[in-house]
Amino acid sequence: MPQAATANPVADFASQFAADVRAGLEKPGQKELPSKYFYDAVGSALFEVISLLPEYGLTRAGERILQRHAEEITARVPSPVVVAELGSGSGRKTRLILEAIARRQPTLYHPIEISRTALSMCERELNQIDSVSVLGFETGYLDGLRKAVARREPGQHLLVLFLGSSIGNFERVPAEEFLRKIREVLTTGDALLLATDLVKPEEQLLSAYDDPLGVTAAFNLNLLARINRELEGDFNLQKFRHLAKWNEREHRVEMHLVSKAQQTVTIRNSKVMLPFEEGESIWTESSHKYSAEEVIEMGRRTGFRCGGQWFDQEWPFAENLLVPA
Repeated sequence: MPQAATANPVADFASQFAADVRAGLEKPGQKELPSKYFYDAVGSALFEVISLLPEYGLTRAGERILQRHAEEITARVPSPVVVAELGSGSGRKTRLILEAIARRQPTLYHPIEISRTALSMCERELNQIDSVSVLGFETGYLDGLRKAVARREPGQHLLVLFLGSSIGNFERVPAEEFLRKIREVLTTGDALLLATDLVKPEEQLLSAYDDPLGVTAAFNLNLLARINRELEGDFNLQKFRHLAKWNEREHRVEMHLVSKAQQTVTIRNSKVMLPFEEGESIWTESSHKYSAEEVIEMGRRTGFRCGGQWFDQEWPFAENLLVPA
């Protein structure tokens, strides 16, 4: 009997990457690229540098909150608890949550990452914690969450982490749809710890996304370099520049890559040939900013109630514990 074909995750990823790039760059009106593809090995390393820059206060704000309140936050989720994290990154800030839980019980942790590089970094970082076992899933957020839910034992509660304010990368309506899908797989006793960056002065926000050293610009431009490397593109990075701008009406910072000249780009594996006008941009990321009250309302509309909010005053930022209503 012939054997069934074995799935090839690498080939599947490359095919999806090529399709997403084509769909985004051929979008009428405004060319786009999905921000989830920032995080190859180079992009992940650049983001680690960004998180250390004095202008980029998000990462340190989230870490300060967890340093002060991890015990209180985790105590509000009944034991025994399994932890699943959407977009774990390197796992540095997650350590604070896991150590707080591991002081009470042995803990199973599921990092969920589309980036193999980030997932490997996270597993190396957090496998060293006593009483913590790590089982990662290299897949999308919701698929990985469903896998984590399927593995939990009767009586175990699930703490889902969505740290780093990544919810801000969603437009507001899709953000609520995403939270609603998370809510569908949670039961009584489960919880979602959601990090949100809060509205602050425009000048402070723009400097966080356009630092004077140019690290964020390199991070943004690396997305084009990744397309060149993996999809046989021929982007000339010298002909694009990084742009960060504040959209007051939507309360979001937008990152774009702007064409410096009229040009044509070919991406062989995506089967596209794209003309660019001088000044035309590719929209690569949105980072929405919230008020504390808006987060509570967003949770309420998606089936949660607020089980607690913790704030950083140095860089306005919130960790929000949402529990099934």
